[in-house]
Parts: sequence; C-alpha cells; structure tokens
Amino acid sequence: MPDDRPNILFIMSDDHAAHAMSCYGSRINRTPNLDRIADGGMRFNHCYCTNSICTPSRAAILAGTYNHVNGVTTLATPMDNSLPTFPKMLREAGYRTALFGKWHLGQGAAHCPTGFDDWAVLPGQGYYHNPTFIFKGPDGGTRRTVPGYVTDIITDMCLDWLRHSRDPDTPFCLCYHHKAPHRPWYPDEKHAHLFLNETVPEPDTLLDDYADRAAAAGAAAMRVGVDMTPTDLKCEMPDAMDEADRRRWGYQRYIKDYLRVVQSVDDNVGRILDFLDAQGLADNTLVIYTSDQGFFLGDHGWYDKRFMYEESLKMPFILRYPREVQAGSVNNDIVLNVDFPALFLDLAGVPIPGHFQGRSFWPLLQGSTPPDWRQAMYYRYWMNQTDHNVGAHYGIRTHAHKLIYYYYDGCGQRGTDGRHCGGTRPVPSLADLEPEWELFDLEKDPYELKNVVNDPAYAGVAAELKDALHRLQADVGDTRYARDAD
Repeated sequence: MPDDRPNILFIMSDDHAAHAMSCYGSRINRTPNLDRIADGGMRFNHCYCTNSICTPSRAAILAGTYNHVNGVTTLATPMDNSLPTFPKMLREAGYRTALFGKWHLGQGAAHCPTGFDDWAVLPGQGYYHNPTFIFKGPDGGTRRTVPGYVTDIITDMCLDWLRHSRDPDTPFCLCYHHKAPHRPWYPDEKHAHLFLNETVPEPDTLLDDYADRAAAAGAAAMRVGVDMTPTDLKCEMPDAMDEADRRRWGYQRYIKDYLRVVQSVDDNVGRILDFLDAQGLADNTLVIYTSDQGFFLGDHGWYDKRFMYEESLKMPFILRYPREVQAGSVNNDIVLNVDFPALFLDLAGVPIPGHFQGRSFWPLLQGSTPPDWRQAMYYRYWMNQTDHNVGAHYGIRTHAHKLIYYYYDGCGQRGTDGRHCGGTRPVPSLADLEPEWELFDLEKDPYELKNVVNDPAYAGVAAELKDALHRLQADVGDTRYARDAD
C-alpha cells in the first residue's frame, strides 16, 4: 500500500537575500518560479538564522541545535557526521533521502554527508563552471569533474534521482542545495546579458557613514566597490574615485552579476516544479525554498553577511504544500533555522527528539499561532575578525527592538581572529576595541541607523532587553561573555 506521508523537497541556496525575491517585494529583481512557491503556499516574513555564516547555519538546520551545542561555530569547524540529523531520522522512518549540491560542512570520512541514500556535493565552496563534485563512496566519496554550469548540474542530478532512484510508493526527502548566489557571482552564458543596459536602483543606505553605531560597523571590511577584489568586480577598479563613487560604481558591477546568478536559480527551480506538476506529485509534496542566511545587497554599503543587522539576519522562507497549506498565505511570527528539522519530522509523523532546540511550526502553516510562541530570538556570531573584520557579537531581536553586544573576542574558536580578505584598505584591529552595545528601535528605525542604547528615553527598554537576552542564553545553554555585566 502506498505511503501517503508527504514528500519533502528542501531547496536551499547560498547567500540569497529575501529582498532579491519578488515575492518579498524586491525593487530590483523578478523571481517568477520562486513566486510560484509563495503564491501556492505561505511566505514567512520573520524567519531568522541563529548565526549568519554558511557552515554554522547549515549545521543548525541539519542538527536542530544551536552552534555552541553542535560545535559548528565558524567556517573552520566542520560538522561531525555522527551527529543525529533530520535526514537520518527520516531515513530510519522509511523515507528515501538524497542530497545534491552544496554541503560546506567538511570533507573526508568524518565530515561527509550521512543519512542519505545518495549524494553528490561540491568540495568546499565549489566552482560555477565545470565544477568538481564528490560522489557518495567509501572513505568520504570519490571526486569527478562535471562539465557545465553548476546550477544546471545540481538540478539535473535532482531530476535524475527523482526520475530513476525514488520509489513511487515511498515518500522522499530531497535536499536540493545550490551554490549560487555565493561570491564571486559568475553567471552562465544564458543570463550574462541581463541588466546590461539598465541601472539597478541603489539601496537607501548604500552611502551609510556608520555614524551613531558601534565601532564594529565602521571597522567591517566588506564595503561594495572598496573592499572587493578584481575577481568580484570582473575588472580592476578605476583610479581617482572617492569612496562614494567607488560604492556606486562597484554596486552596479556587483548587483548585476548577483541577480544574474539568482535568475539561473529561479529558472532551475521552475524545472523542478514543472516535474512535480507533470508527475502528479505537487499536491503531496512539501516544497521549501530558503537560503542559509541573508545577504547585504549594498545595504549599509556592504556585501556579505555576518552581522545581526536585518538584511543579514533575515532568511527567505517560502513553502508550498497544497494538501494542507492555504495558497497565498503570509505569516509574521518569528521562526528560526533551528526550527526547520522539527517541522520536517512533525509533518512526516516522526517523533521530535528531546535534544532538538527548535520547535515545529506546523500550527503556523495551518494559520494558528500557539499562545506560547516565541516573541524573541537569540543570535550569536562567533567568527571574530577573520575574513571581513566583523566583530564577534550576540544579541536578541523582538518584534519591535534589537539589542546587540559586540565583545570582539574569538573565545578560542577555530577560524577566528585572523586576517580579513577583500581589498587593500587598512582596517582597525578589533583587538583595540572595547565591548559595546547597540540598540535599535525597529519600528522607528527599520534601517538600523541610530543606536539608542545610551538614549535616556530607552533606558528601560535596554534594561529589559538585556535581562531577556541573558534568559534566552540560559534557555539554550549558552553563556554570556565575561565582560557582559548586568
């Protein structure tokens, strides 16, 4: 007898900001196939990551735990593949499971994907053109170069598995994970012409001067057109430009390539959706599209992520499950990446393990918010200074406010306190900075331009949020920094 539990198609891209999707009201892009998912199901407006960097976010999604628990705190801390994960639990419960695309959680026998009937992943970040893949095999798998464009190839692998390797009487969980639109944004020939004769609208904060903020904002080495490399821009930076002109010029170079690689993702997602429709699988398949975190699209003058600022913190999260979820619905509750595996297990009828730190948001899909649903979320970025000179920090976000504590210390984690990458502009050493707080009133200041932590009018709010932050830390088993006094 066929198993009528839902199939799960988990699509995740890399560094795809919600505000580069038309279903989120993007001013700069159209994503018609991603919109098909949102229009046919639910869009979440307040989905957040608990650590805005690739490897830690992916570990949190697989393991259902915060990074201080699963041990994946930085890009240099690979995931122990003996940890319990949602694919392992689904497979044990009778699902067919597969993963194709980006892994980025380490290589070799101790860190390759486990819990999957089949997999093929990019080593590290991988390449856009003619990429090498690691295919499932002994001792961590075998490597082979595959000719073509990476976004097309990953999709081809998924379609091939759906056509030839799944059991039509058994539910599947397919992790379809794109490399794009990760830096350095190499489009394929099909999309290289897009935006050639256009001027893409600039974000309102492209020329942010970082006044009225913690020193961390001004110290970060990820300014568009200033800290970028010739590889990012596909040419050398013209001479004799002041910083404002460099940002404007660099933004047009950067954002057009970013949007081109996003368009390839959108087209390829359309191929998968068309297959589900043609095979009569759409009604009983939960389709999720998300990214491993947000991304700065010139916002605050930046590219990259890492900060707890909104464009980096916010993840796109849209899903479609026609059998159960009302088309065109929108949710404004706070959900987190650590919640994803609990949702998947819940929908599959698999018990959610007690060590999971996330919570199934199945009630939200049905239009009902539990009375005890979270009103705040906890975030921690551990990777002090390395790569883009972003200071280690943690914080709390509620619906109305955000409080951030920059403690500027790698705390002994691997992959911290190293040199920054990017341009040749000298940047300050974070070791010279004193810990500091930022507080933003998100209702009055949605762009997070005015730190009001020292404003007497917000003294009560700041005190309440500090207490709430410390309670959240205790709830998830994390510890505050030694100099974070009450």
